[in-house]
Amino acid sequence: MAVFMNNGCVVTVNAVDLSDHVTSVTLNRSFDELEVTAMGDSGHKFVKGLEASSVTIDFLNDTATGEVLQTLQAAWGTNVTVTLKASSGATAATNPLYTFTALVNNTTDINGAVGDLSTQSVTWNVSGTVVVTTA
Repeated sequence: MAVFMNNGCVVTVNAVDLSDHVTSVTLNRSFDELEVTAMGDSGHKFVKGLEASSVTIDFLNDTATGEVLQTLQAAWGTNVTVTLKASSGATAATNPLYTFTALVNNTTDINGAVGDLSTQSVTWNVSGTVVVTTA
């Protein structure tokens, strides 16, 4: 069984490795379902439509040069390349590289109460498709 502890993910946004500021990442892969039910069918029938994937990333905010807030501000309102990998090891069938373009349409630059860490959770839609590389 190839289960693994999810504590070594590699996350890049616009070619900047922000992995050391990511506390959680979820890639939601989905597609539209197009109904093709016809007369005489006894139940609904569907076929695959366009991909409609998204990514959710939880960041620890950091104002330093080349870190979270500066990277997301530079990407704000644009489509940028995002890559995800389960670990820093070589890309392989057991450690695939997920590459896609996402529209950076939301950020939470300031967040938290007195004594809290400043964090943000963003969800971006994939513009196009997710490419999975295994070699």
